[in-house]
Amino acid sequence: MRGLKLLLAAVLSAPTFVLADIAIIVHPNNPVKQMTVQQVSDLYLGRARNFPGGEFALVFDLPRDDALREKFFQSLAGMSPQQVNAYWSRLMFTGQVLPPQPMPNDRAVLDIVRRNPGAIGYIKVEALDNAVRAVLTLKE
Repeated sequence: MRGLKLLLAAVLSAPTFVLADIAIIVHPNNPVKQMTVQQVSDLYLGRARNFPGGEFALVFDLPRDDALREKFFQSLAGMSPQQVNAYWSRLMFTGQVLPPQPMPNDRAVLDIVRRNPGAIGYIKVEALDNAVRAVLTLKE
């Protein structure tokens, strides 16, 4: 019994990992129907400011310590949270570009993309609804 309690305590105290596919989402009125990993990466790493069709993109992110953000950047660009943060620190020092706007959680990302035709964000695939459209899915 004591061994079971120790095992349970270890499992409950272990860090949680996000084991879900990630949907990159836009407003349904956005003319972009699908995007490549490179196009999304360019937006999220500040190398592009516009959608493939030329419309300005409002890029939304999650907080620095969010597990879904970690998985997103690892899947998208092969970058750890520390690498992403260092990358943006260097770019911000130049004053030429700002990082994506962080939202408190994926529910807030979903809500802001629902309300802004020029917005792009990412959420767990399970959270998709008819008020947004997935333009790319990053598989687990």
